[in-house]
Amino acid sequence: MPRSGADARRRLQQAALELYQEQGFDQTTAAEIAARAAVNERTFFRHFPDKREVLFDGEADLRAALMQAVAEAPEGLEPFEILLCAFRKSARNLENNRPFSEPRWKVIAVTPALRERELAKHAWLTDAVAQALRQRGVDHGMAGLAAGTGWAAYQHAVQAWIDDPADGLDTHLCRAFHDLRALFTSALPMQARPEH
Repeated sequence: MPRSGADARRRLQQAALELYQEQGFDQTTAAEIAARAAVNERTFFRHFPDKREVLFDGEADLRAALMQAVAEAPEGLEPFEILLCAFRKSARNLENNRPFSEPRWKVIAVTPALRERELAKHAWLTDAVAQALRQRGVDHGMAGLAAGTGWAAYQHAVQAWIDDPADGLDTHLCRAFHDLRALFTSALPMQARPEH
C-alpha cells in the first residue's frame, strides 16, 4: 500500500519511539523500526541517516524558527526579554506535540548516546540564538552569555513542564525567566571587583 513521504516519516518516528520505550534504544534496529512502521528498511534510510536521528527530526526548522522569533521580537527589549519572547513562541509547537515530546525526552534521559546527541543539538541551537541576538545589535560576548543562560532556563522550564504538566509550558517558561532574573539580582550586591 503506497504511503506519502510525510506519512511514512511520521509512522517511522512513532514506531521508533514505541520500540525505544519497549525495549530500549540500543536493542532496537532500523529494520525493526521499519517493520513496525510497515515500510521497508530502505525507506527508513531514505528518511533518516541512522536510528538516532528519528528523534531529532525538525532540528533545522526549530533553528530557523528560533532565529526568526528573536529577529521579530519587539524593539527596545533587553536580551533576556527577547529570548523569553522567542522561546514562548517556539514552545507552542512543543506543547502541541506533547504526546511525542514527553516520551522522547524520557527515552533520551536514559540513553547516553541520545543524551550526547541532544547536547550537540543544544549547542547548535544556542549558537543560533546568540547569532540572532548579535544580528539585533547585542554585543558579541553578551549575546553568547545571554543565549547560553537563556537556553539553560528554557531547558529547565521544559523539564519542569514534563514533570508537572498541570501548568502549561508558557507558565513554566515565564517562571524560569523570572527566577533567573531574581537569581541575578540577588547576586549583584555580592559581586567582587575583578582582579587585574
